[in-house]
Amino acid sequence: MNVGIIGSGTMGSGIAQVAATADCKVKLYDTSQEALNNAKTNLGKILNRLIEKGRIDANEKNRIQANISYVDSLKDLGDSNLTIEAIVENLNIKQKLFSEIEAYVSDDCIIASNTSSLSIASIAASLKKPERCVGIHFFNPAPLMKLVEVIPAIQTSKEVLDKAIQTISDWKKVVAVAKDTPGFIVNRVARPFYGEALRVYEEGIADFATIDWSLKTLGGFRMGPFELMDFIGNDVNYTVTETVFTAFYFDARYKPAFTQKRFSEAGYLGRKSGRGYYDYSEGASKPNPIEDKALAEKIFNRVLVMLINEAADALFLKIASAEDIDNAMTKGVNYPKGLLAWADEKGIDWCVSQLDELYNEYHEDRYRCSPLLRKMNRGKKKFFN
Repeated sequence: MNVGIIGSGTMGSGIAQVAATADCKVKLYDTSQEALNNAKTNLGKILNRLIEKGRIDANEKNRIQANISYVDSLKDLGDSNLTIEAIVENLNIKQKLFSEIEAYVSDDCIIASNTSSLSIASIAASLKKPERCVGIHFFNPAPLMKLVEVIPAIQTSKEVLDKAIQTISDWKKVVAVAKDTPGFIVNRVARPFYGEALRVYEEGIADFATIDWSLKTLGGFRMGPFELMDFIGNDVNYTVTETVFTAFYFDARYKPAFTQKRFSEAGYLGRKSGRGYYDYSEGASKPNPIEDKALAEKIFNRVLVMLINEAADALFLKIASAEDIDNAMTKGVNYPKGLLAWADEKGIDWCVSQLDELYNEYHEDRYRCSPLLRKMNRGKKKFFN
């Protein structure tokens, strides 16, 4: 298969590596020759590290490198069977690009977007053959993260969807099929991990370090929400939150936090700026959490039940299957358990009572319980038997 990747940044280069490893002939496109040179150099470093770790040998490195060519003209992608764009998250720019691509590729070439939250239907509408468009959303770093969300637009043909699913499966990735709604699965369901943690902080219940410690100690999360926001970048995470909030017609469940907005405005973006919720400058020490188990449980339960509620609502609204939702969260963002399986473990009655307690305290639509959880509680059902 001939694959064209548009954009040689971290994500585009990672996708190129995945496709080349699966023995596809890959052309990595960028307008900047410097960016292409950097991508080529970085790939060599990554493959050398894999050799050092004993995961590949020199022959495999050479094979992968030989499968990738670096081009600076869209015309060079003309023989592609599949193109995947991985450029800036701007709808107008993506639409313009897709119109250009279509002029060079064959009629049966699939034209895919790696967007994390933009409407696939809107992107597809820029094509003369919108049925060839599909969302193929990788997670960073693409070679390591197992999950890929595949998102059909309402225009996407069944044949194109089936081919996309088969191709990504052949690339040894776990596919989760999602409805074309804001944030798809992961970026929708994960919002409370950040949003509710920020709310707990803004209410003065606990500081950043204590909230992070609570989620890691009791929940088994690899990183706490503030550590993760600093890793992602506060500017990036805030923009996604604001985008999802706007796209859902200002639903209170996705409301951004002033704390994150102010940190972004101050330039406290996290690791990349040297300061975020934590100080990353040389010699700086991380604050110690308050190791109060009762407080930690209160924080953990509140964040967890909001995550479960979001996952349940995604299932209720047919965004994806229960299996795909749980796979998305464990393999897309490394959650220690699938949220729906976690709900079964905690008990659906526990989920409903926790959410009702929050709603009764705040009377905010943010804490409304998913109708699916209520229905399941009445029927004494579980998500998985």
